Amino acid sequence: MKRPICVFVFIIILVSLSRSTPTLIVIDDFEKGLSEGWKEKRFEGKTIYSIVNEGDNHVLKAESSGSASGLIYEYEYDLKEYPILSWRWKIEGILKKGDATKKEGDDYPARVYVIFPHWFPPMTKSINYIWANKLPQGTIIPNTYYSKAVMVAVESGDDKAGRWVIEERNVYEDFKRIFKDEPPEAGGIAIMTDTDQTGERAVAYYDDIIIKK
Repeated sequence: MKRPICVFVFIIILVSLSRSTPTLIVIDDFEKGLSEGWKEKRFEGKTIYSIVNEGDNHVLKAESSGSASGLIYEYEYDLKEYPILSWRWKIEGILKKGDATKKEGDDYPARVYVIFPHWFPPMTKSINYIWANKLPQGTIIPNTYYSKAVMVAVESGDDKAGRWVIEERNVYEDFKRIFKDEPPEAGGIAIMTDTDQTGERAVAYYDDIIIKK
């Protein structure tokens, strides 16, 4: 009688392991080019996104000159299951006229954001992790055009320009702190380098966008 019980327990363990969720999901590391999951969203003109080599690595390069368009990766997931968003990025420099507190300065050399869609579009929320121009690092403010898009200055200024910076955010905790509520299911992750308000030029690089437990 002992052997069948052992076999049964072993089968249960195998089934359980097969149903377990991975500890991390790579949205894109750009090693095989730009994933087909990305869709372009244009607001003003076209920011040029391209895959470039950097040593043995492939990264996403964004070049904006008076333009604002982004890439959106539609992916539904539960922030309770995958609360952490990590990525790395690099900018060539900030925007001299960029100012997150003014509509005419609402441009950023780099931003990565999580979107929370709503069936009624004006109720859609997003958390924008920005490389700010003047906004002090750590500042959280609503976007000057749309209050449900909240800007979080994870980096600021030119001090780290020209070198890669690794970021990691607990989006679940950020959402609760910002919106004072439990987050709905996330609907996607977006990237944008935009300069349509200032008319300036910005170049940024993105890599290793990952969600994890």
